Amino acid sequence: MSQLLQTSIEYLKGVGPKRAELLKKGLNIHTFGELMTHYPFRYVDKTKFYTISELHPDLPYIQIVGEFVHIETIGATRQKRLSAIFKDDTGRIQVVWFKGIKFLGSTVRVGVKYVLYGKVNAFNNSLSIVHPELETLVEYKNTLQSTLQAVYASTEKLNNSGLNSKNIVKLQKNLFTQIIGKIPENLSSDIIDRYKLLSREKALIQLHFPKNAEILKRAIFRLKFEELFFIQLELLKLKLINTNKTRGFAFPSIGDYFNHFYEQNLAFELTNAQKRVLKEIRKDMGTGRQMNRLLQGDVGSGKTVVGLMSMLMAIDNGFQACLMAPTEILAQQHYASLSEMLEGMPVKISLLTGSVKVKERRIIHKELESGELHILVGTHALLEDKVKFHNLGLCVIDEQHRFGVAQRARLWKKNSNGVPHILVMTATPIPRTLAMTLYGDLDVSVIDELPPGRKPIETIHWFENKRERLWGVLREQIKLGRQVYIVYPLIDESEKMDYANLQAGFEDVLNKFPRPDYQVSIVHGQMTNENKEFEMQRFVNGETHIMVATTVIEVGVNVPNASLMVIESAERFGLSQLHQLRGRVGRGAEQSYCYLMTGYKLSDDGKLRMKTMTETNDGFQIAEVDLKLRGPGDLSGTQQSGVPVNLKLTNLAKDGQMIEIARNAAKDILDKDPNLQLPEHQPILAFAREQQRGKTNWSRIS
Repeated sequence: MSQLLQTSIEYLKGVGPKRAELLKKGLNIHTFGELMTHYPFRYVDKTKFYTISELHPDLPYIQIVGEFVHIETIGATRQKRLSAIFKDDTGRIQVVWFKGIKFLGSTVRVGVKYVLYGKVNAFNNSLSIVHPELETLVEYKNTLQSTLQAVYASTEKLNNSGLNSKNIVKLQKNLFTQIIGKIPENLSSDIIDRYKLLSREKALIQLHFPKNAEILKRAIFRLKFEELFFIQLELLKLKLINTNKTRGFAFPSIGDYFNHFYEQNLAFELTNAQKRVLKEIRKDMGTGRQMNRLLQGDVGSGKTVVGLMSMLMAIDNGFQACLMAPTEILAQQHYASLSEMLEGMPVKISLLTGSVKVKERRIIHKELESGELHILVGTHALLEDKVKFHNLGLCVIDEQHRFGVAQRARLWKKNSNGVPHILVMTATPIPRTLAMTLYGDLDVSVIDELPPGRKPIETIHWFENKRERLWGVLREQIKLGRQVYIVYPLIDESEKMDYANLQAGFEDVLNKFPRPDYQVSIVHGQMTNENKEFEMQRFVNGETHIMVATTVIEVGVNVPNASLMVIESAERFGLSQLHQLRGRVGRGAEQSYCYLMTGYKLSDDGKLRMKTMTETNDGFQIAEVDLKLRGPGDLSGTQQSGVPVNLKLTNLAKDGQMIEIARNAAKDILDKDPNLQLPEHQPILAFAREQQRGKTNWSRIS
């Protein structure tokens, strides 16, 4: 970055130490460069001027040019206002300010030509404009003035200190007057020419001071492209390092363990999607390079069996494997299902969680180090220093988004002789655009079909007036020998209101389904692990008909006999969570149902969520709608590759095509010049290093 852009913001004309401190605290602007990239969030069209005679209250914000003929301060100390009469050749209008009176009273002058922008109000049969934006006609005609005026984010404290959007515009003018001709380019001329991009300097000037809507559109495109290009460049560089430089263990053989499981233990035919993914994994692990693969699959698509068969490939080649899950419940569920699938085979598998007793831990540690233990399933407990493998060859990580980068890295280092292969599994469908940005350094496999015989879950949205009818549906299902989940939205376990809501629901269910004819379980986050496990096990064993629960059962419970899911106050859940909860049923051969119960007052987003859930079972389609409704969220908080995602302009829900364009551009560069050593790529390398200052990833570029 230019040294000028690193200059402290206090040295910009119009700032100074006091305002600099406000900008740092309020908007995180410390330097000229950070002000330059404090982008507008909308624009005001200043192409049209009105005359005062044309004004009426139904108009949107208007712009007039004229002069003040009278200005006075009116009222007592607490109710002061600045009142003025503004005129042009066609008439006069009252202008009023209730804030900034002292400043305006000393700067606004009678007889000087001003451009005034604001909203017309009607009061007592007369028109007025309250708190208009104001600048002299001379200022307006400044060379950097735009017909589209930028509007900037500010804060109340900044507004009260004279740093509202209008004054930030002035600071931007002062800044660009000083830095024009000194803004370095960060893309190669080849990319700029190929994609017909504006230069970086021109794009920044036109973003802050657009001449017209068309050039503003081109400026936004250029700067969005830049944001995405550097994210994709780093992700692809990491992928390149993993592929070419990070040595993994070669698994050339498919041996007795895999074949015995496939021929003797596998109780069903694999889907074509499962077979395709296994081929991709086998190919990865046979190369001698480290596999880094993300396995996406909807609820019930059969990811676990693919994960197990991948672990058997490792065992066939003399290596150990582990499976790490984010919660004890899910780890226990995996351990139980893997043990069941491996029954009768000479594969030793153990479970390690926080609640495993010290004596059992010692045995596990010993068997792990000796190589006697083939598969270790566990939670974060696998990351402890005491957990040492004999030769860890494959790490399967379930629900990756719940683990941080540092945790994942610690798991990789469990083998001192090399880097184990990584298979990341998620049942949370990730829209393609988001996957390319969050997991762009991983290869992606998708299991996009359900096992044969699985019937789509029928989803129904009912309002509270169908409550009695719902109880009847439950009785019918229980009479058929099925089981039922009823889920309540405990947003925060500490909220008494939510907890009371769950308890009231439980009492209501007990009244409608009394003992001894019916047995009802309750599970929530405030229970001890032992009590939770006891109640869940009763339900799994078929000893209880109904489980009343919070979202604690979102993952980790697999009861094929459960055919009915009721989600209470469904409008309080996001689409992704609704889909995950619905996936707890539909695991057997019988038709399953999901009832979404809501209040009558639904927001437009709430209506769309209910409509989406009742119309499709496709998790990826649901995820796309969810992304559009909620946006990408805090990417830096969810993203796992270590790449800082700082998107000021890009909307991942809407700019999917641009992500692909930027990724292709980055790929072309790295295919040609992996280390960015060519002279034409020096601007790219310099900016990338500047962006990653203090981070480790870009240091790998020589």
